[in-house]
Amino acid sequence: MKRMTKGFLACGVAGFAVGMPNLAWAQSAGDEAAAAETSADRNVIIVTANRREEAITDVGVSIQAFSGEQLDNLQVNSTEDLQVVVPSLNVSRGYQGIPIYTLRGIGFNTINLSATSTVGTYQDEVALAYPFMNSGPVFDLNRVEVLKGPQGTLYGRNTTGGLVNFISAKPEFGDLNGSVAVELGTEETLNTEGHLNIPVGDAVAVRAAWRTERSWDGWQKSISRDETQGEVERYGGRLTIAAEPVPDMRIELAGNFWVNKSDTLAAQAVGFTPNTDPANGTLFSLFNAPGLADYVAANADNWTSDTADWQPLDARAQDIGRGAGIDRPNAEDSNFVGLRGMLQFDFAPDISFISLTGYNRVKRDAAYDWSGAPYEILSQHAEGEVESLSQEIRFQGTTGPAEWVVGGYYANDKVIDTNQTLLGQNANVGAIRALILAPQDALGGASIYHFFAAQGYAPYSINDVLTSFRTYRDEAEFDVETMSVFASADWELSPALTLTTGVRYTKDTQDYEGCSRDLNGSMLPNVNLFNRFFFFVNYGAIVPPISENECNTFDVDTLSFGPVTSKLDEDNVAWRGALTWEPNDDTLLYASVSRGFKSGSTPVNAANIATQNRPARQEQLTAYEVGTKLALANNSFNLNLAGFYYDYVDKQLAVYFADPIYTTLLRLDNIPESRAYGIDGDLTWFATDELTFALAGTWLQTEIVGYQGINAAGQPLDYDGFEFPYSPEFSGAATITYDTPITAGLGLRAIANGRYQSSTSSSIEDFAPLAIDSYGILNASLAVYDLDGAWEASLWGRNVTDTYYWASAATNSNTAVRFPGRSASYGATVRFRF
Repeated sequence: MKRMTKGFLACGVAGFAVGMPNLAWAQSAGDEAAAAETSADRNVIIVTANRREEAITDVGVSIQAFSGEQLDNLQVNSTEDLQVVVPSLNVSRGYQGIPIYTLRGIGFNTINLSATSTVGTYQDEVALAYPFMNSGPVFDLNRVEVLKGPQGTLYGRNTTGGLVNFISAKPEFGDLNGSVAVELGTEETLNTEGHLNIPVGDAVAVRAAWRTERSWDGWQKSISRDETQGEVERYGGRLTIAAEPVPDMRIELAGNFWVNKSDTLAAQAVGFTPNTDPANGTLFSLFNAPGLADYVAANADNWTSDTADWQPLDARAQDIGRGAGIDRPNAEDSNFVGLRGMLQFDFAPDISFISLTGYNRVKRDAAYDWSGAPYEILSQHAEGEVESLSQEIRFQGTTGPAEWVVGGYYANDKVIDTNQTLLGQNANVGAIRALILAPQDALGGASIYHFFAAQGYAPYSINDVLTSFRTYRDEAEFDVETMSVFASADWELSPALTLTTGVRYTKDTQDYEGCSRDLNGSMLPNVNLFNRFFFFVNYGAIVPPISENECNTFDVDTLSFGPVTSKLDEDNVAWRGALTWEPNDDTLLYASVSRGFKSGSTPVNAANIATQNRPARQEQLTAYEVGTKLALANNSFNLNLAGFYYDYVDKQLAVYFADPIYTTLLRLDNIPESRAYGIDGDLTWFATDELTFALAGTWLQTEIVGYQGINAAGQPLDYDGFEFPYSPEFSGAATITYDTPITAGLGLRAIANGRYQSSTSSSIEDFAPLAIDSYGILNASLAVYDLDGAWEASLWGRNVTDTYYWASAATNSNTAVRFPGRSASYGATVRFRF
């Protein structure tokens, strides 16, 4: 077997390590010279965690890195797939389809397109600040780097949890090459992928790459009728031009895009909110859709990995009274365009100037139903757009004993985030309609409807009331600016000891305006009758009514309906200090203290009260970490350990808010004090030249300290000691790889990879329907390939045991629902290279 092939195998297996994997290349079969090399001389994966190229074994940072070939072999085709190879990374889906990233327990459990994440994502060092920007396919990468803990000194956008940096394959001068891959799979799947590298003279090269994903048979089957969801239609492409017009100068211009027209994920109803649960006998529970309680009772324990349910399209599409329907399938129609320009000029032997310009624009247009049942409990049509422009300028180099970086960063984001919500059979809607027409003791037996009629305000018929509150619209606009300056240096105190120091000053501003808004008159009867009456009882004022399409969010301070506005103007100083000691080629130890920040955030909620749309201020995380990388038994064993303690101040968290009408709704809040701590570890054993075992795991404890809030039933609750959302106590991965020549020209590779995580929850409350049970999934592949790299054919399976699991759960103010993980899928891939 060629050494290069074997090296990728070794890196691939060791890359599953949690903490700081020591990714040494395995020996080539029969290569005695390679066997004599020391681990320091062997090829290792190169990373840019410190904004310069270094061997991963020499970086005193918790980092995992995976080559593009590894990702291909392991069928990692999306950001969500990364959690299979990074056990400490949890990727779940909010009920609006927005990814929620959590790394070592540090995440942000919001569901808005406009929300940034505690785990930063980057494409070739350009920030993809909004998680939905990562909804396209992953393809043609040189490598992926996952850095754990605050990275605010060198990467400045909200990286309290860590970051994921996707580094694309770059154009190669003087080498015409390419590849084409075709995949066939279950659910009538046909995927293609490839690249073409074209040299243009000696100093210019162009690289084009693409991936298409298409399946015509949905994997989610309605449990109540013959209908499916889950078809896939996704495309991505990238064009990169690289030039070195003069010595010591490099220019890169790149454009990439994706289009997603796939079905959105459907849910499974497993319970009720306390306010609508028939078992609690509440007033609102009397207005559950007819048959819903029996439906949930019959199916709550019968869901499988490939079943779900949703309202039929013909019912959802109808206009009812003033309530406009959503006449479109539950699918995305979203797209992304990213542009990048990089100029690097080495104007002295040890000093470089780098300019990095980025422009990203994502548009979302999607419909989804998270009722989990064939009723109109909650469907939404989301529309939004994010435009993000960034510019970074930095100098880096070596002066005496120090390798240093200094620079500045600016970004401006324009965000529009809107959605139409449909909830005509939601229990809360039914209750409000009935209460408008029901006799009220406070009115001497008269109804709210007749009370206003007696005052001369009677613009609505009884039918208007009975069909009201079917739909409304949430909307928000943001203007966000980030400016920062930063400096970092690695000081060589001795040949074995390095001191790292870094600091960044950041100023963030955010201007916001938004509200929940009537849609063509559907909200007018319930807002202008019930809400106004209720606010009169509670606040002593009858406020002016709203007109068609006006804001229905009520400000208790001004006693008026209208848009909510806010301005955040914050600054912070992130920093890092670390000591790295390498007493020999096989040992590295480090200790670090760092501080990072996530900028303040404003939610886009179904806001009855303006308090729901007030911003949460910036959060601060101080991380203490010690770690080691050990190569044992002539590098046959790689042992890596990292212990960390996170001190969290003002953690941003979506929590329940006591609403005067609907018992509880959601808002963002700052948790004054919390903490997380744990151990990352892995052991990789190169048992033979052909066989490698890797075990990896993260043990994690998270804890809220002294926070007083309310529960889903609207009752006060002391959350002291409660855990963070999406933070399992244990998560781990195990990988077995067997790679060997079978003839003079052919190789055989077999990989089995499993991931397990213990139970966790999608919220901080101990609410059983939102619990996420422990689960494990198993993936496998078998490939035959040409030892010269000309072709490869493989069979693969994902979730081959067809394990039923769910990665997230939520409530829609009526039912509690789960979002299941993908059922078993199988396929074959043929790849050609030239």
